[in-house]
Amino acid sequence: MSMITTLRRPRLLTRAAKIGAQDYDRDRHLQRILGYGALPGPGAALMRLMEMERDVNTQRQEDDAAYSLVRHLDLMIALIGEAQLYQASRATRYV
Repeated sequence: MSMITTLRRPRLLTRAAKIGAQDYDRDRHLQRILGYGALPGPGAALMRLMEMERDVNTQRQEDDAAYSLVRHLDLMIALIGEAQLYQASRATRYV
C-alpha cells in the first residue's frame, strides 16, 4: 500500500481516476485490463496493475507515441479500486 501512496502522477489524471474508481466494478474492469479468465486476488492484482501502470507512465514521461491516456486512466482506476478492496478485505480480517 505504501507503493501506491508514493505514486506521483499528474493531478488531473489522479483526480479523474479517483472519480472513476467510485464506479469500479472488479469483474468488468479487471477482466478487460488483465484479460479473461480467473481473476487474481486483490493483492496479486495490485502488483500486476502496479507493473502495468509503471510501464505506461514511463511511456508518458518519454513522450512515446504508443502512450494512451485512456489506457493509463483505466489502469489508475483499477489500481485505486483494487487498493480500496484490498484495504477493506484486510480490515474485515482484523475485526
